[in-house]
Amino acid sequence: MIAAERFERAAVLGVAMAEELRRLLRRHAVRAGGAEGAGSGVVLVDVPYPDAAVVVAVLDVAAECFGERGETVEETRQAALETLLQLAGFDAESQLQVSSGSPARS
Repeated sequence: MIAAERFERAAVLGVAMAEELRRLLRRHAVRAGGAEGAGSGVVLVDVPYPDAAVVVAVLDVAAECFGERGETVEETRQAALETLLQLAGFDAESQLQVSSGSPARS
């Protein structure tokens, strides 16, 4: 297998992982409530087991691939999550955004 083919396959796998993470995050997303969260655009994601195990594994792999570092494992995963969300297109116009306090479901 030539190097270009290996990179292409790795890119396809990366896209698949990002899409799976997007699906899991959207499935478990809820808009932050209360006075502090209302209108702030903050989205909370509480991912229960077994989906949480997938998210942790993807974040650990992403942190290694992106060279993300933090003082703690959680900071490293947060940095990887931020990079993944940028790559997956999660921004102010994201489909991850939920309306009227109800969770987004895919």
